[in-house]
Formats: sequence, structure tokens, C-alpha cells
Amino acid sequence: MSHPAGAVAGAGPDVWLLAWNFEPVVVAPVLAAAALYVRGWRTASRRMPDRFDHRHLAATMAGLASILLALVSPLDALSARLLLAHMTQHLILMTIAPPLLWMGAPVAPLLLGLPRPARRALARALAMSPVRRLSHVLANPVMSWVAFVVAFWVWHVPVLYDLALRSDIWHHIEHACFFVTAGLFWRPVFLPWPARAAWPRWAMIPYLALADVQNSALAAILTFSDRVIYPTYAALPPMWGLSPLEDQAIAGVIMWVPGSLAFLLPVVWLVATTLTAPRPALRHTAPRQA
Repeated sequence: MSHPAGAVAGAGPDVWLLAWNFEPVVVAPVLAAAALYVRGWRTASRRMPDRFDHRHLAATMAGLASILLALVSPLDALSARLLLAHMTQHLILMTIAPPLLWMGAPVAPLLLGLPRPARRALARALAMSPVRRLSHVLANPVMSWVAFVVAFWVWHVPVLYDLALRSDIWHHIEHACFFVTAGLFWRPVFLPWPARAAWPRWAMIPYLALADVQNSALAAILTFSDRVIYPTYAALPPMWGLSPLEDQAIAGVIMWVPGSLAFLLPVVWLVATTLTAPRPALRHTAPRQA
């Protein structure tokens, strides 16, 4: 986010590990979301203990912690010098934090965590016709898939990628685009209560598989390219013995292997749950007497 890389350029690993950045624009929303969720989860777990247990709380806290790991830890400082660190940031924001947050079924706890006047005002806003139409559009799996893929490719165009590296504001916008579109993408996969499925559950299998195909395509470009794609990294001196081209190849492998696992493991889960799901029993009617 703020890229405090210049202050520690050329430093050893011990100095980089201390390069934490506690930007209020990141830390304050995450802590506020954690406080609201915990407050609302206590109420929800009392009213609906079968729907909200400690697993939901743990998933949400892990999701929020992963956001801080991506944007506050030394990973953020390193992202200005190493593409592999920047790619790890993006992987966390797109394939780790959103699934964990949806696994926590955050809608009800966050609403219950709000003060009553704010909750009523938000409920009135959500009930407005334009808001309901927009939410219906955004909940469409086609729209969420396309938004995720477009954001993924657009922000990896060299001109825009380098713009995000040079500008704090554009870096914030880049990360917000990744996180928001990833939230839309993963919602129909995990269907957090009280969401309803727009498609049959088996349709999420090609949904995820096609997302992995496009992820692997960009990963292959980064891994096997014979030139440095992003000029900002090409202009930097080698760091920790890695040339810019080696750094780029490792970043491609990070996108390829852990990135593919993030899509394919839910596919395995969906296949297993689809095959083992109970089928509705056939009704047998007695033959009519002549």
C-alpha cells in the first residue's frame, strides 16, 4: 500500500521482516469489521446456534487476519521490490481472504453488530428498488465470474500494473478491485446464509475450472517469458540474489500452483458433496383397482 521500500532498499532479511506498515485506511476498517462481527455473532449464535458456531467466528477472524497479512505485514513493503511478494499479496486478497470471510456467513452477524438505528437505516437502504436490482445483478454468477476475470487481467496489463506500483492511490484501487470482485466471485461457491443458489450446485464446478484455466494462462506467461514484463521491476537491481526475470518466473509459479489449488480444491469438495447428496425419494403409488 504505502510501499516503504525506499527506506530499506538494500537491507537484509532481518530489516525487511520489521517493515510493518499500520496504515489507518487498512487497519481501521478491518478492526471495525472484527468488532461488529464479534458483537453480532454473539447474538446470532444465541438465537441460531445451529447456523452460527465457533467455526464461523474462526473463519471470519482468519479472513480478516489474512487481509492484514497481505496489506500491513512486510509482504507489502517487499511487493515494491519483488514481483513474487506482490503476487502473494494478490493471491491472499483474491483466493484466501474472501472464501474465509464467506465461510463465516457474515451478513447476519454484521447487521446484528450494528447499533439499532444504523441497522434500521441500512435495512431501509437495502430495501430500495435500485439497490435490490443492483444486488440481483451482482449476485448473478455470470456477472461475478466476468467481473473477477476482467479485474484479474486488466490490472496485470503492464501499464496499469506499473501505475499501481508508482502510486499509492492506484495501488489502493487495484487491491480494492481485486478484493471486491473476488468477493463477488466466491459468493455463489460458498453460498453464505441466507444466500440462495442461482444455479445448480454442479454448475459451480465448470465455474471454478474455467477460472483456473485463465489463471493458469497468465501464470504460464509470467513463468516462461524470456523478458521482464513489468518495467518497474526490470529497472530494479537484483534483490536477495534474484534477477528480475527469476523473480518473475517464481511469481508465475506462485500464481500457477497455489493459485490453481485455490480453485481446484473447492472443485473436489463440490464433486464430493454433489455425489453424496441425498436424492429425493421416488414416490410409489399403489395401482388403481379396476
